[in-house]
Amino acid sequence: MINISFFIPAYNCAETVAESVDSIMETNFSDGDELIIVNDLSTDGTPSVLESLKKKYPVITIVDHKRNKGGASARNTAVEHAGNPLLFCLDSDNVLEKNSITPLKKFLSEQDAEIAAFHEIRYFSKSTAAVDEIWDHPTGIFTIEDLLCGKLNPGGSGNYLFTKNSWVKANGYTEDLGALDTWSFGFKQLMENCKMAVMPGSYYFHRRGHESYYMRDAWSKRRSVSLRLIKLIINYIDRIDPRDVDYIFSKKGRYSWFDNLSKRPIRLLEGDVRDAVWEDHELKKGVAGTIKHKARYYQTRLSQILGKK
Repeated sequence: MINISFFIPAYNCAETVAESVDSIMETNFSDGDELIIVNDLSTDGTPSVLESLKKKYPVITIVDHKRNKGGASARNTAVEHAGNPLLFCLDSDNVLEKNSITPLKKFLSEQDAEIAAFHEIRYFSKSTAAVDEIWDHPTGIFTIEDLLCGKLNPGGSGNYLFTKNSWVKANGYTEDLGALDTWSFGFKQLMENCKMAVMPGSYYFHRRGHESYYMRDAWSKRRSVSLRLIKLIINYIDRIDPRDVDYIFSKKGRYSWFDNLSKRPIRLLEGDVRDAVWEDHELKKGVAGTIKHKARYYQTRLSQILGKK
């Protein structure tokens, strides 16, 4: 049996983390699995709650950061300590449905995929018995083209099953994007050709709350999301249609391209078509046509943009 390393990035989650842990351990944890919790230097009662959970479930591994590094770093630390080939990240305020992981793991194997995500995100405020809203991902195989045309991205939630190998391919979670770490991680997995499958009829519970990492760092700074994600796009410049690259860097697009994906999708190019389209781009006049030089060109442009903010 292939085992799972569950992991939870924990920061100031004293009121919610016990429910998250119980939802793993009570019905979703199998012999040989492990649960790693990374305490990102919490300043509330989280450390004492984690100590109590360790007494309740001795199999838990707790790793303490000596300074606050952010969610992405906590996730990467957890994966670095993981000993199993499958990984499942559960945020410290979210809850798994009973007996939901075994079917998801079976689905991953049946689909010969590296990523298996739940179909529905069931939002709740106080109790999972009272769901406020349901978001549903398109079922079946979810592609990078789906993501870049604005479809709800399973990777964005951050709570899904994936192989450790896909984490290696994606070079881990990006640590300088704040709460955009999960969206960017899913993006990188797909750009590295990791197969992502969404299991019909499956779901997990996502807690609402204005104190969540995403609400604090991304939603409250909405105008900066598109601009911050340009740093991610630069690494894949040679696969993106140069007309779309110019749109992303334009005065209009740099603050809005991410929110407008459903209206203005980003197109990918492959092989000879990609080479031919880039050959006609203005870059041919000034720099060599390699990804290294393209990336350097756009990194310089991004630095200029950020310098004018």
